[in-house]
Amino acid sequence: MNTLTVTQVNRFLKSLVDGDGRLRDIYIAGEISDFSRSARTGHLFFSLKDESSSIKAVMFAGAARNLKFMPGDGMRVIIRGQVTVYDTTGQCQLYAQDIQPDGVGALAAAYEQLKERLADEGLFDRERKRPIPVCPSRIGVVTSPSGAALQDILRIVGRRWPICEVVVCGAQVQGGAAPAQLIAALNTLNLLNACDVIIIGRGGGSMEDLWSFNDERLCRAVAASKIPVVSAVGHETDFTLCDFAADKRASTPSVAAELCTPDTPGLLDSLRSYNSYFIQKAAGTVEYYRQSLDLLTKSPPLSDRGAYLRLRREKVDELTVKLEDLIKRRLDGYRTGLALAAGKLDVLSPLKALSRGYAVVYHEGKAVRDLAQLEEGEEVLIQVEKGKRAAKLL
Repeated sequence: MNTLTVTQVNRFLKSLVDGDGRLRDIYIAGEISDFSRSARTGHLFFSLKDESSSIKAVMFAGAARNLKFMPGDGMRVIIRGQVTVYDTTGQCQLYAQDIQPDGVGALAAAYEQLKERLADEGLFDRERKRPIPVCPSRIGVVTSPSGAALQDILRIVGRRWPICEVVVCGAQVQGGAAPAQLIAALNTLNLLNACDVIIIGRGGGSMEDLWSFNDERLCRAVAASKIPVVSAVGHETDFTLCDFAADKRASTPSVAAELCTPDTPGLLDSLRSYNSYFIQKAAGTVEYYRQSLDLLTKSPPLSDRGAYLRLRREKVDELTVKLEDLIKRRLDGYRTGLALAAGKLDVLSPLKALSRGYAVVYHEGKAVRDLAQLEEGEEVLIQVEKGKRAAKLL
């Protein structure tokens, strides 16, 4: 009798399941229940069930970080992963690599979750949105080259703004490869600075058909574009996250083409209106200066030059008389002041005292400056001078 241990049995079962290539990379649909997330590791644990069965599932933190939404109980999903046996418990288990919503309800939940998260980051803020050029010379279009949306855009641009060039950068607009191709097309137009504005979008469809335009990576690429972006996805009632991330949302690709181009007939009407306005303005200005010139030519200096010159000459003569009178009065005042100053100076002058006469005392042939130095009885010579008269006294 060959006896096996529990571990041997579980490992054998695990080897059988792991060895079946049909279970290594499968897609399995079901409803999530018993959902939990480990706060410490970030791993997701849940069960996937249908009407009659369930299977335990786990998604490790590395794969969970790439999810575009957070799963929850009751959400219908499609999971890509591998079925194996957890040999410790012998339990069959699904290791999830990717989770996608299945059905409108799950898509709507994923849409709202991602919308809220990107809005909290400020990706949809109005302040970061840029104006769309009024008269672009080149319009970039990111859409399917074979889609009706491109033909609508080309038709409207050709009618409204035929001088504009349209640069088409083709990409898939539906399916798993669409987001990466849309992002590559956006980046190419930005890298080459190929246009003045970009229209990204597609025609209408179901929520699943438009889901590529809810891709988080695409939304971030639209927001990061250096060239203004107009999002035109689906019909008027369709809203994608790409619409919120773009600088402008158009209800349809046709409306996007209208937003990016001026109306040529309307523009010509405006130009004609401006032309008429400027002609009238110029004519009014010319008439104003013509009337001013007429008034100048009729003024006395130009209409009767002789009379004007006589009037000016009389004015000059009048001013000359006033100036001469002012100069005479000023000079008379200066003469009077000078005479008064000269009289005061003459009174104080030592020459005035000398002109009345003076005496010089000589002793032994030398002039004596201090009489107190002479002794009594000494003989001196006193010479008195006044004008040309002189006398000698002993």
